[in-house]
Amino acid sequence: MPRGGKRGHKGRGKQFSNPEEIDRQMKAQKELEENPNAEKETSDNSDEESSSDDESDSRKRSGVEGLIEIENPNRVSQKSKKVAEVDVTAPRELSRREREEIEKQKSKERYMKLHLEGKTEQARADLARLAIIKKQREDAAKKRDDLKKDKDDDTKAKR
Repeated sequence: MPRGGKRGHKGRGKQFSNPEEIDRQMKAQKELEENPNAEKETSDNSDEESSSDDESDSRKRSGVEGLIEIENPNRVSQKSKKVAEVDVTAPRELSRREREEIEKQKSKERYMKLHLEGKTEQARADLARLAIIKKQREDAAKKRDDLKKDKDDDTKAKR
């Protein structure tokens, strides 16, 4: 039976690169980027030395990392610090959310201070409304007093 079953084989067989060859190419590419003026003779000599380095590097890495060198700028490597190296007195950088929260609280406090002083538009509107209500209550109190006096006068006159 053919390789692909009844339908036949489509496409080519997959060819995989040797991990040592990939590492060698990556090292050569990095050297060219760092030293564009370097000649090939020096890279040939370093290939023999770097092959032993590549083997030790691949032993240290586990899984796919040994085969593929990852250059992801978003990837953050975990750097462990010794307790002696950690500076407790240094100010800690705040996260974006923490900074926004602090700014929000400060702006709210500023607004409340201005509001209490009567400098905000809402405070002015509130004070005007309170003045109107105060006047209405005073007028209502005067009317009640007048009505009370009239009733008292009427009851005195009837006696």
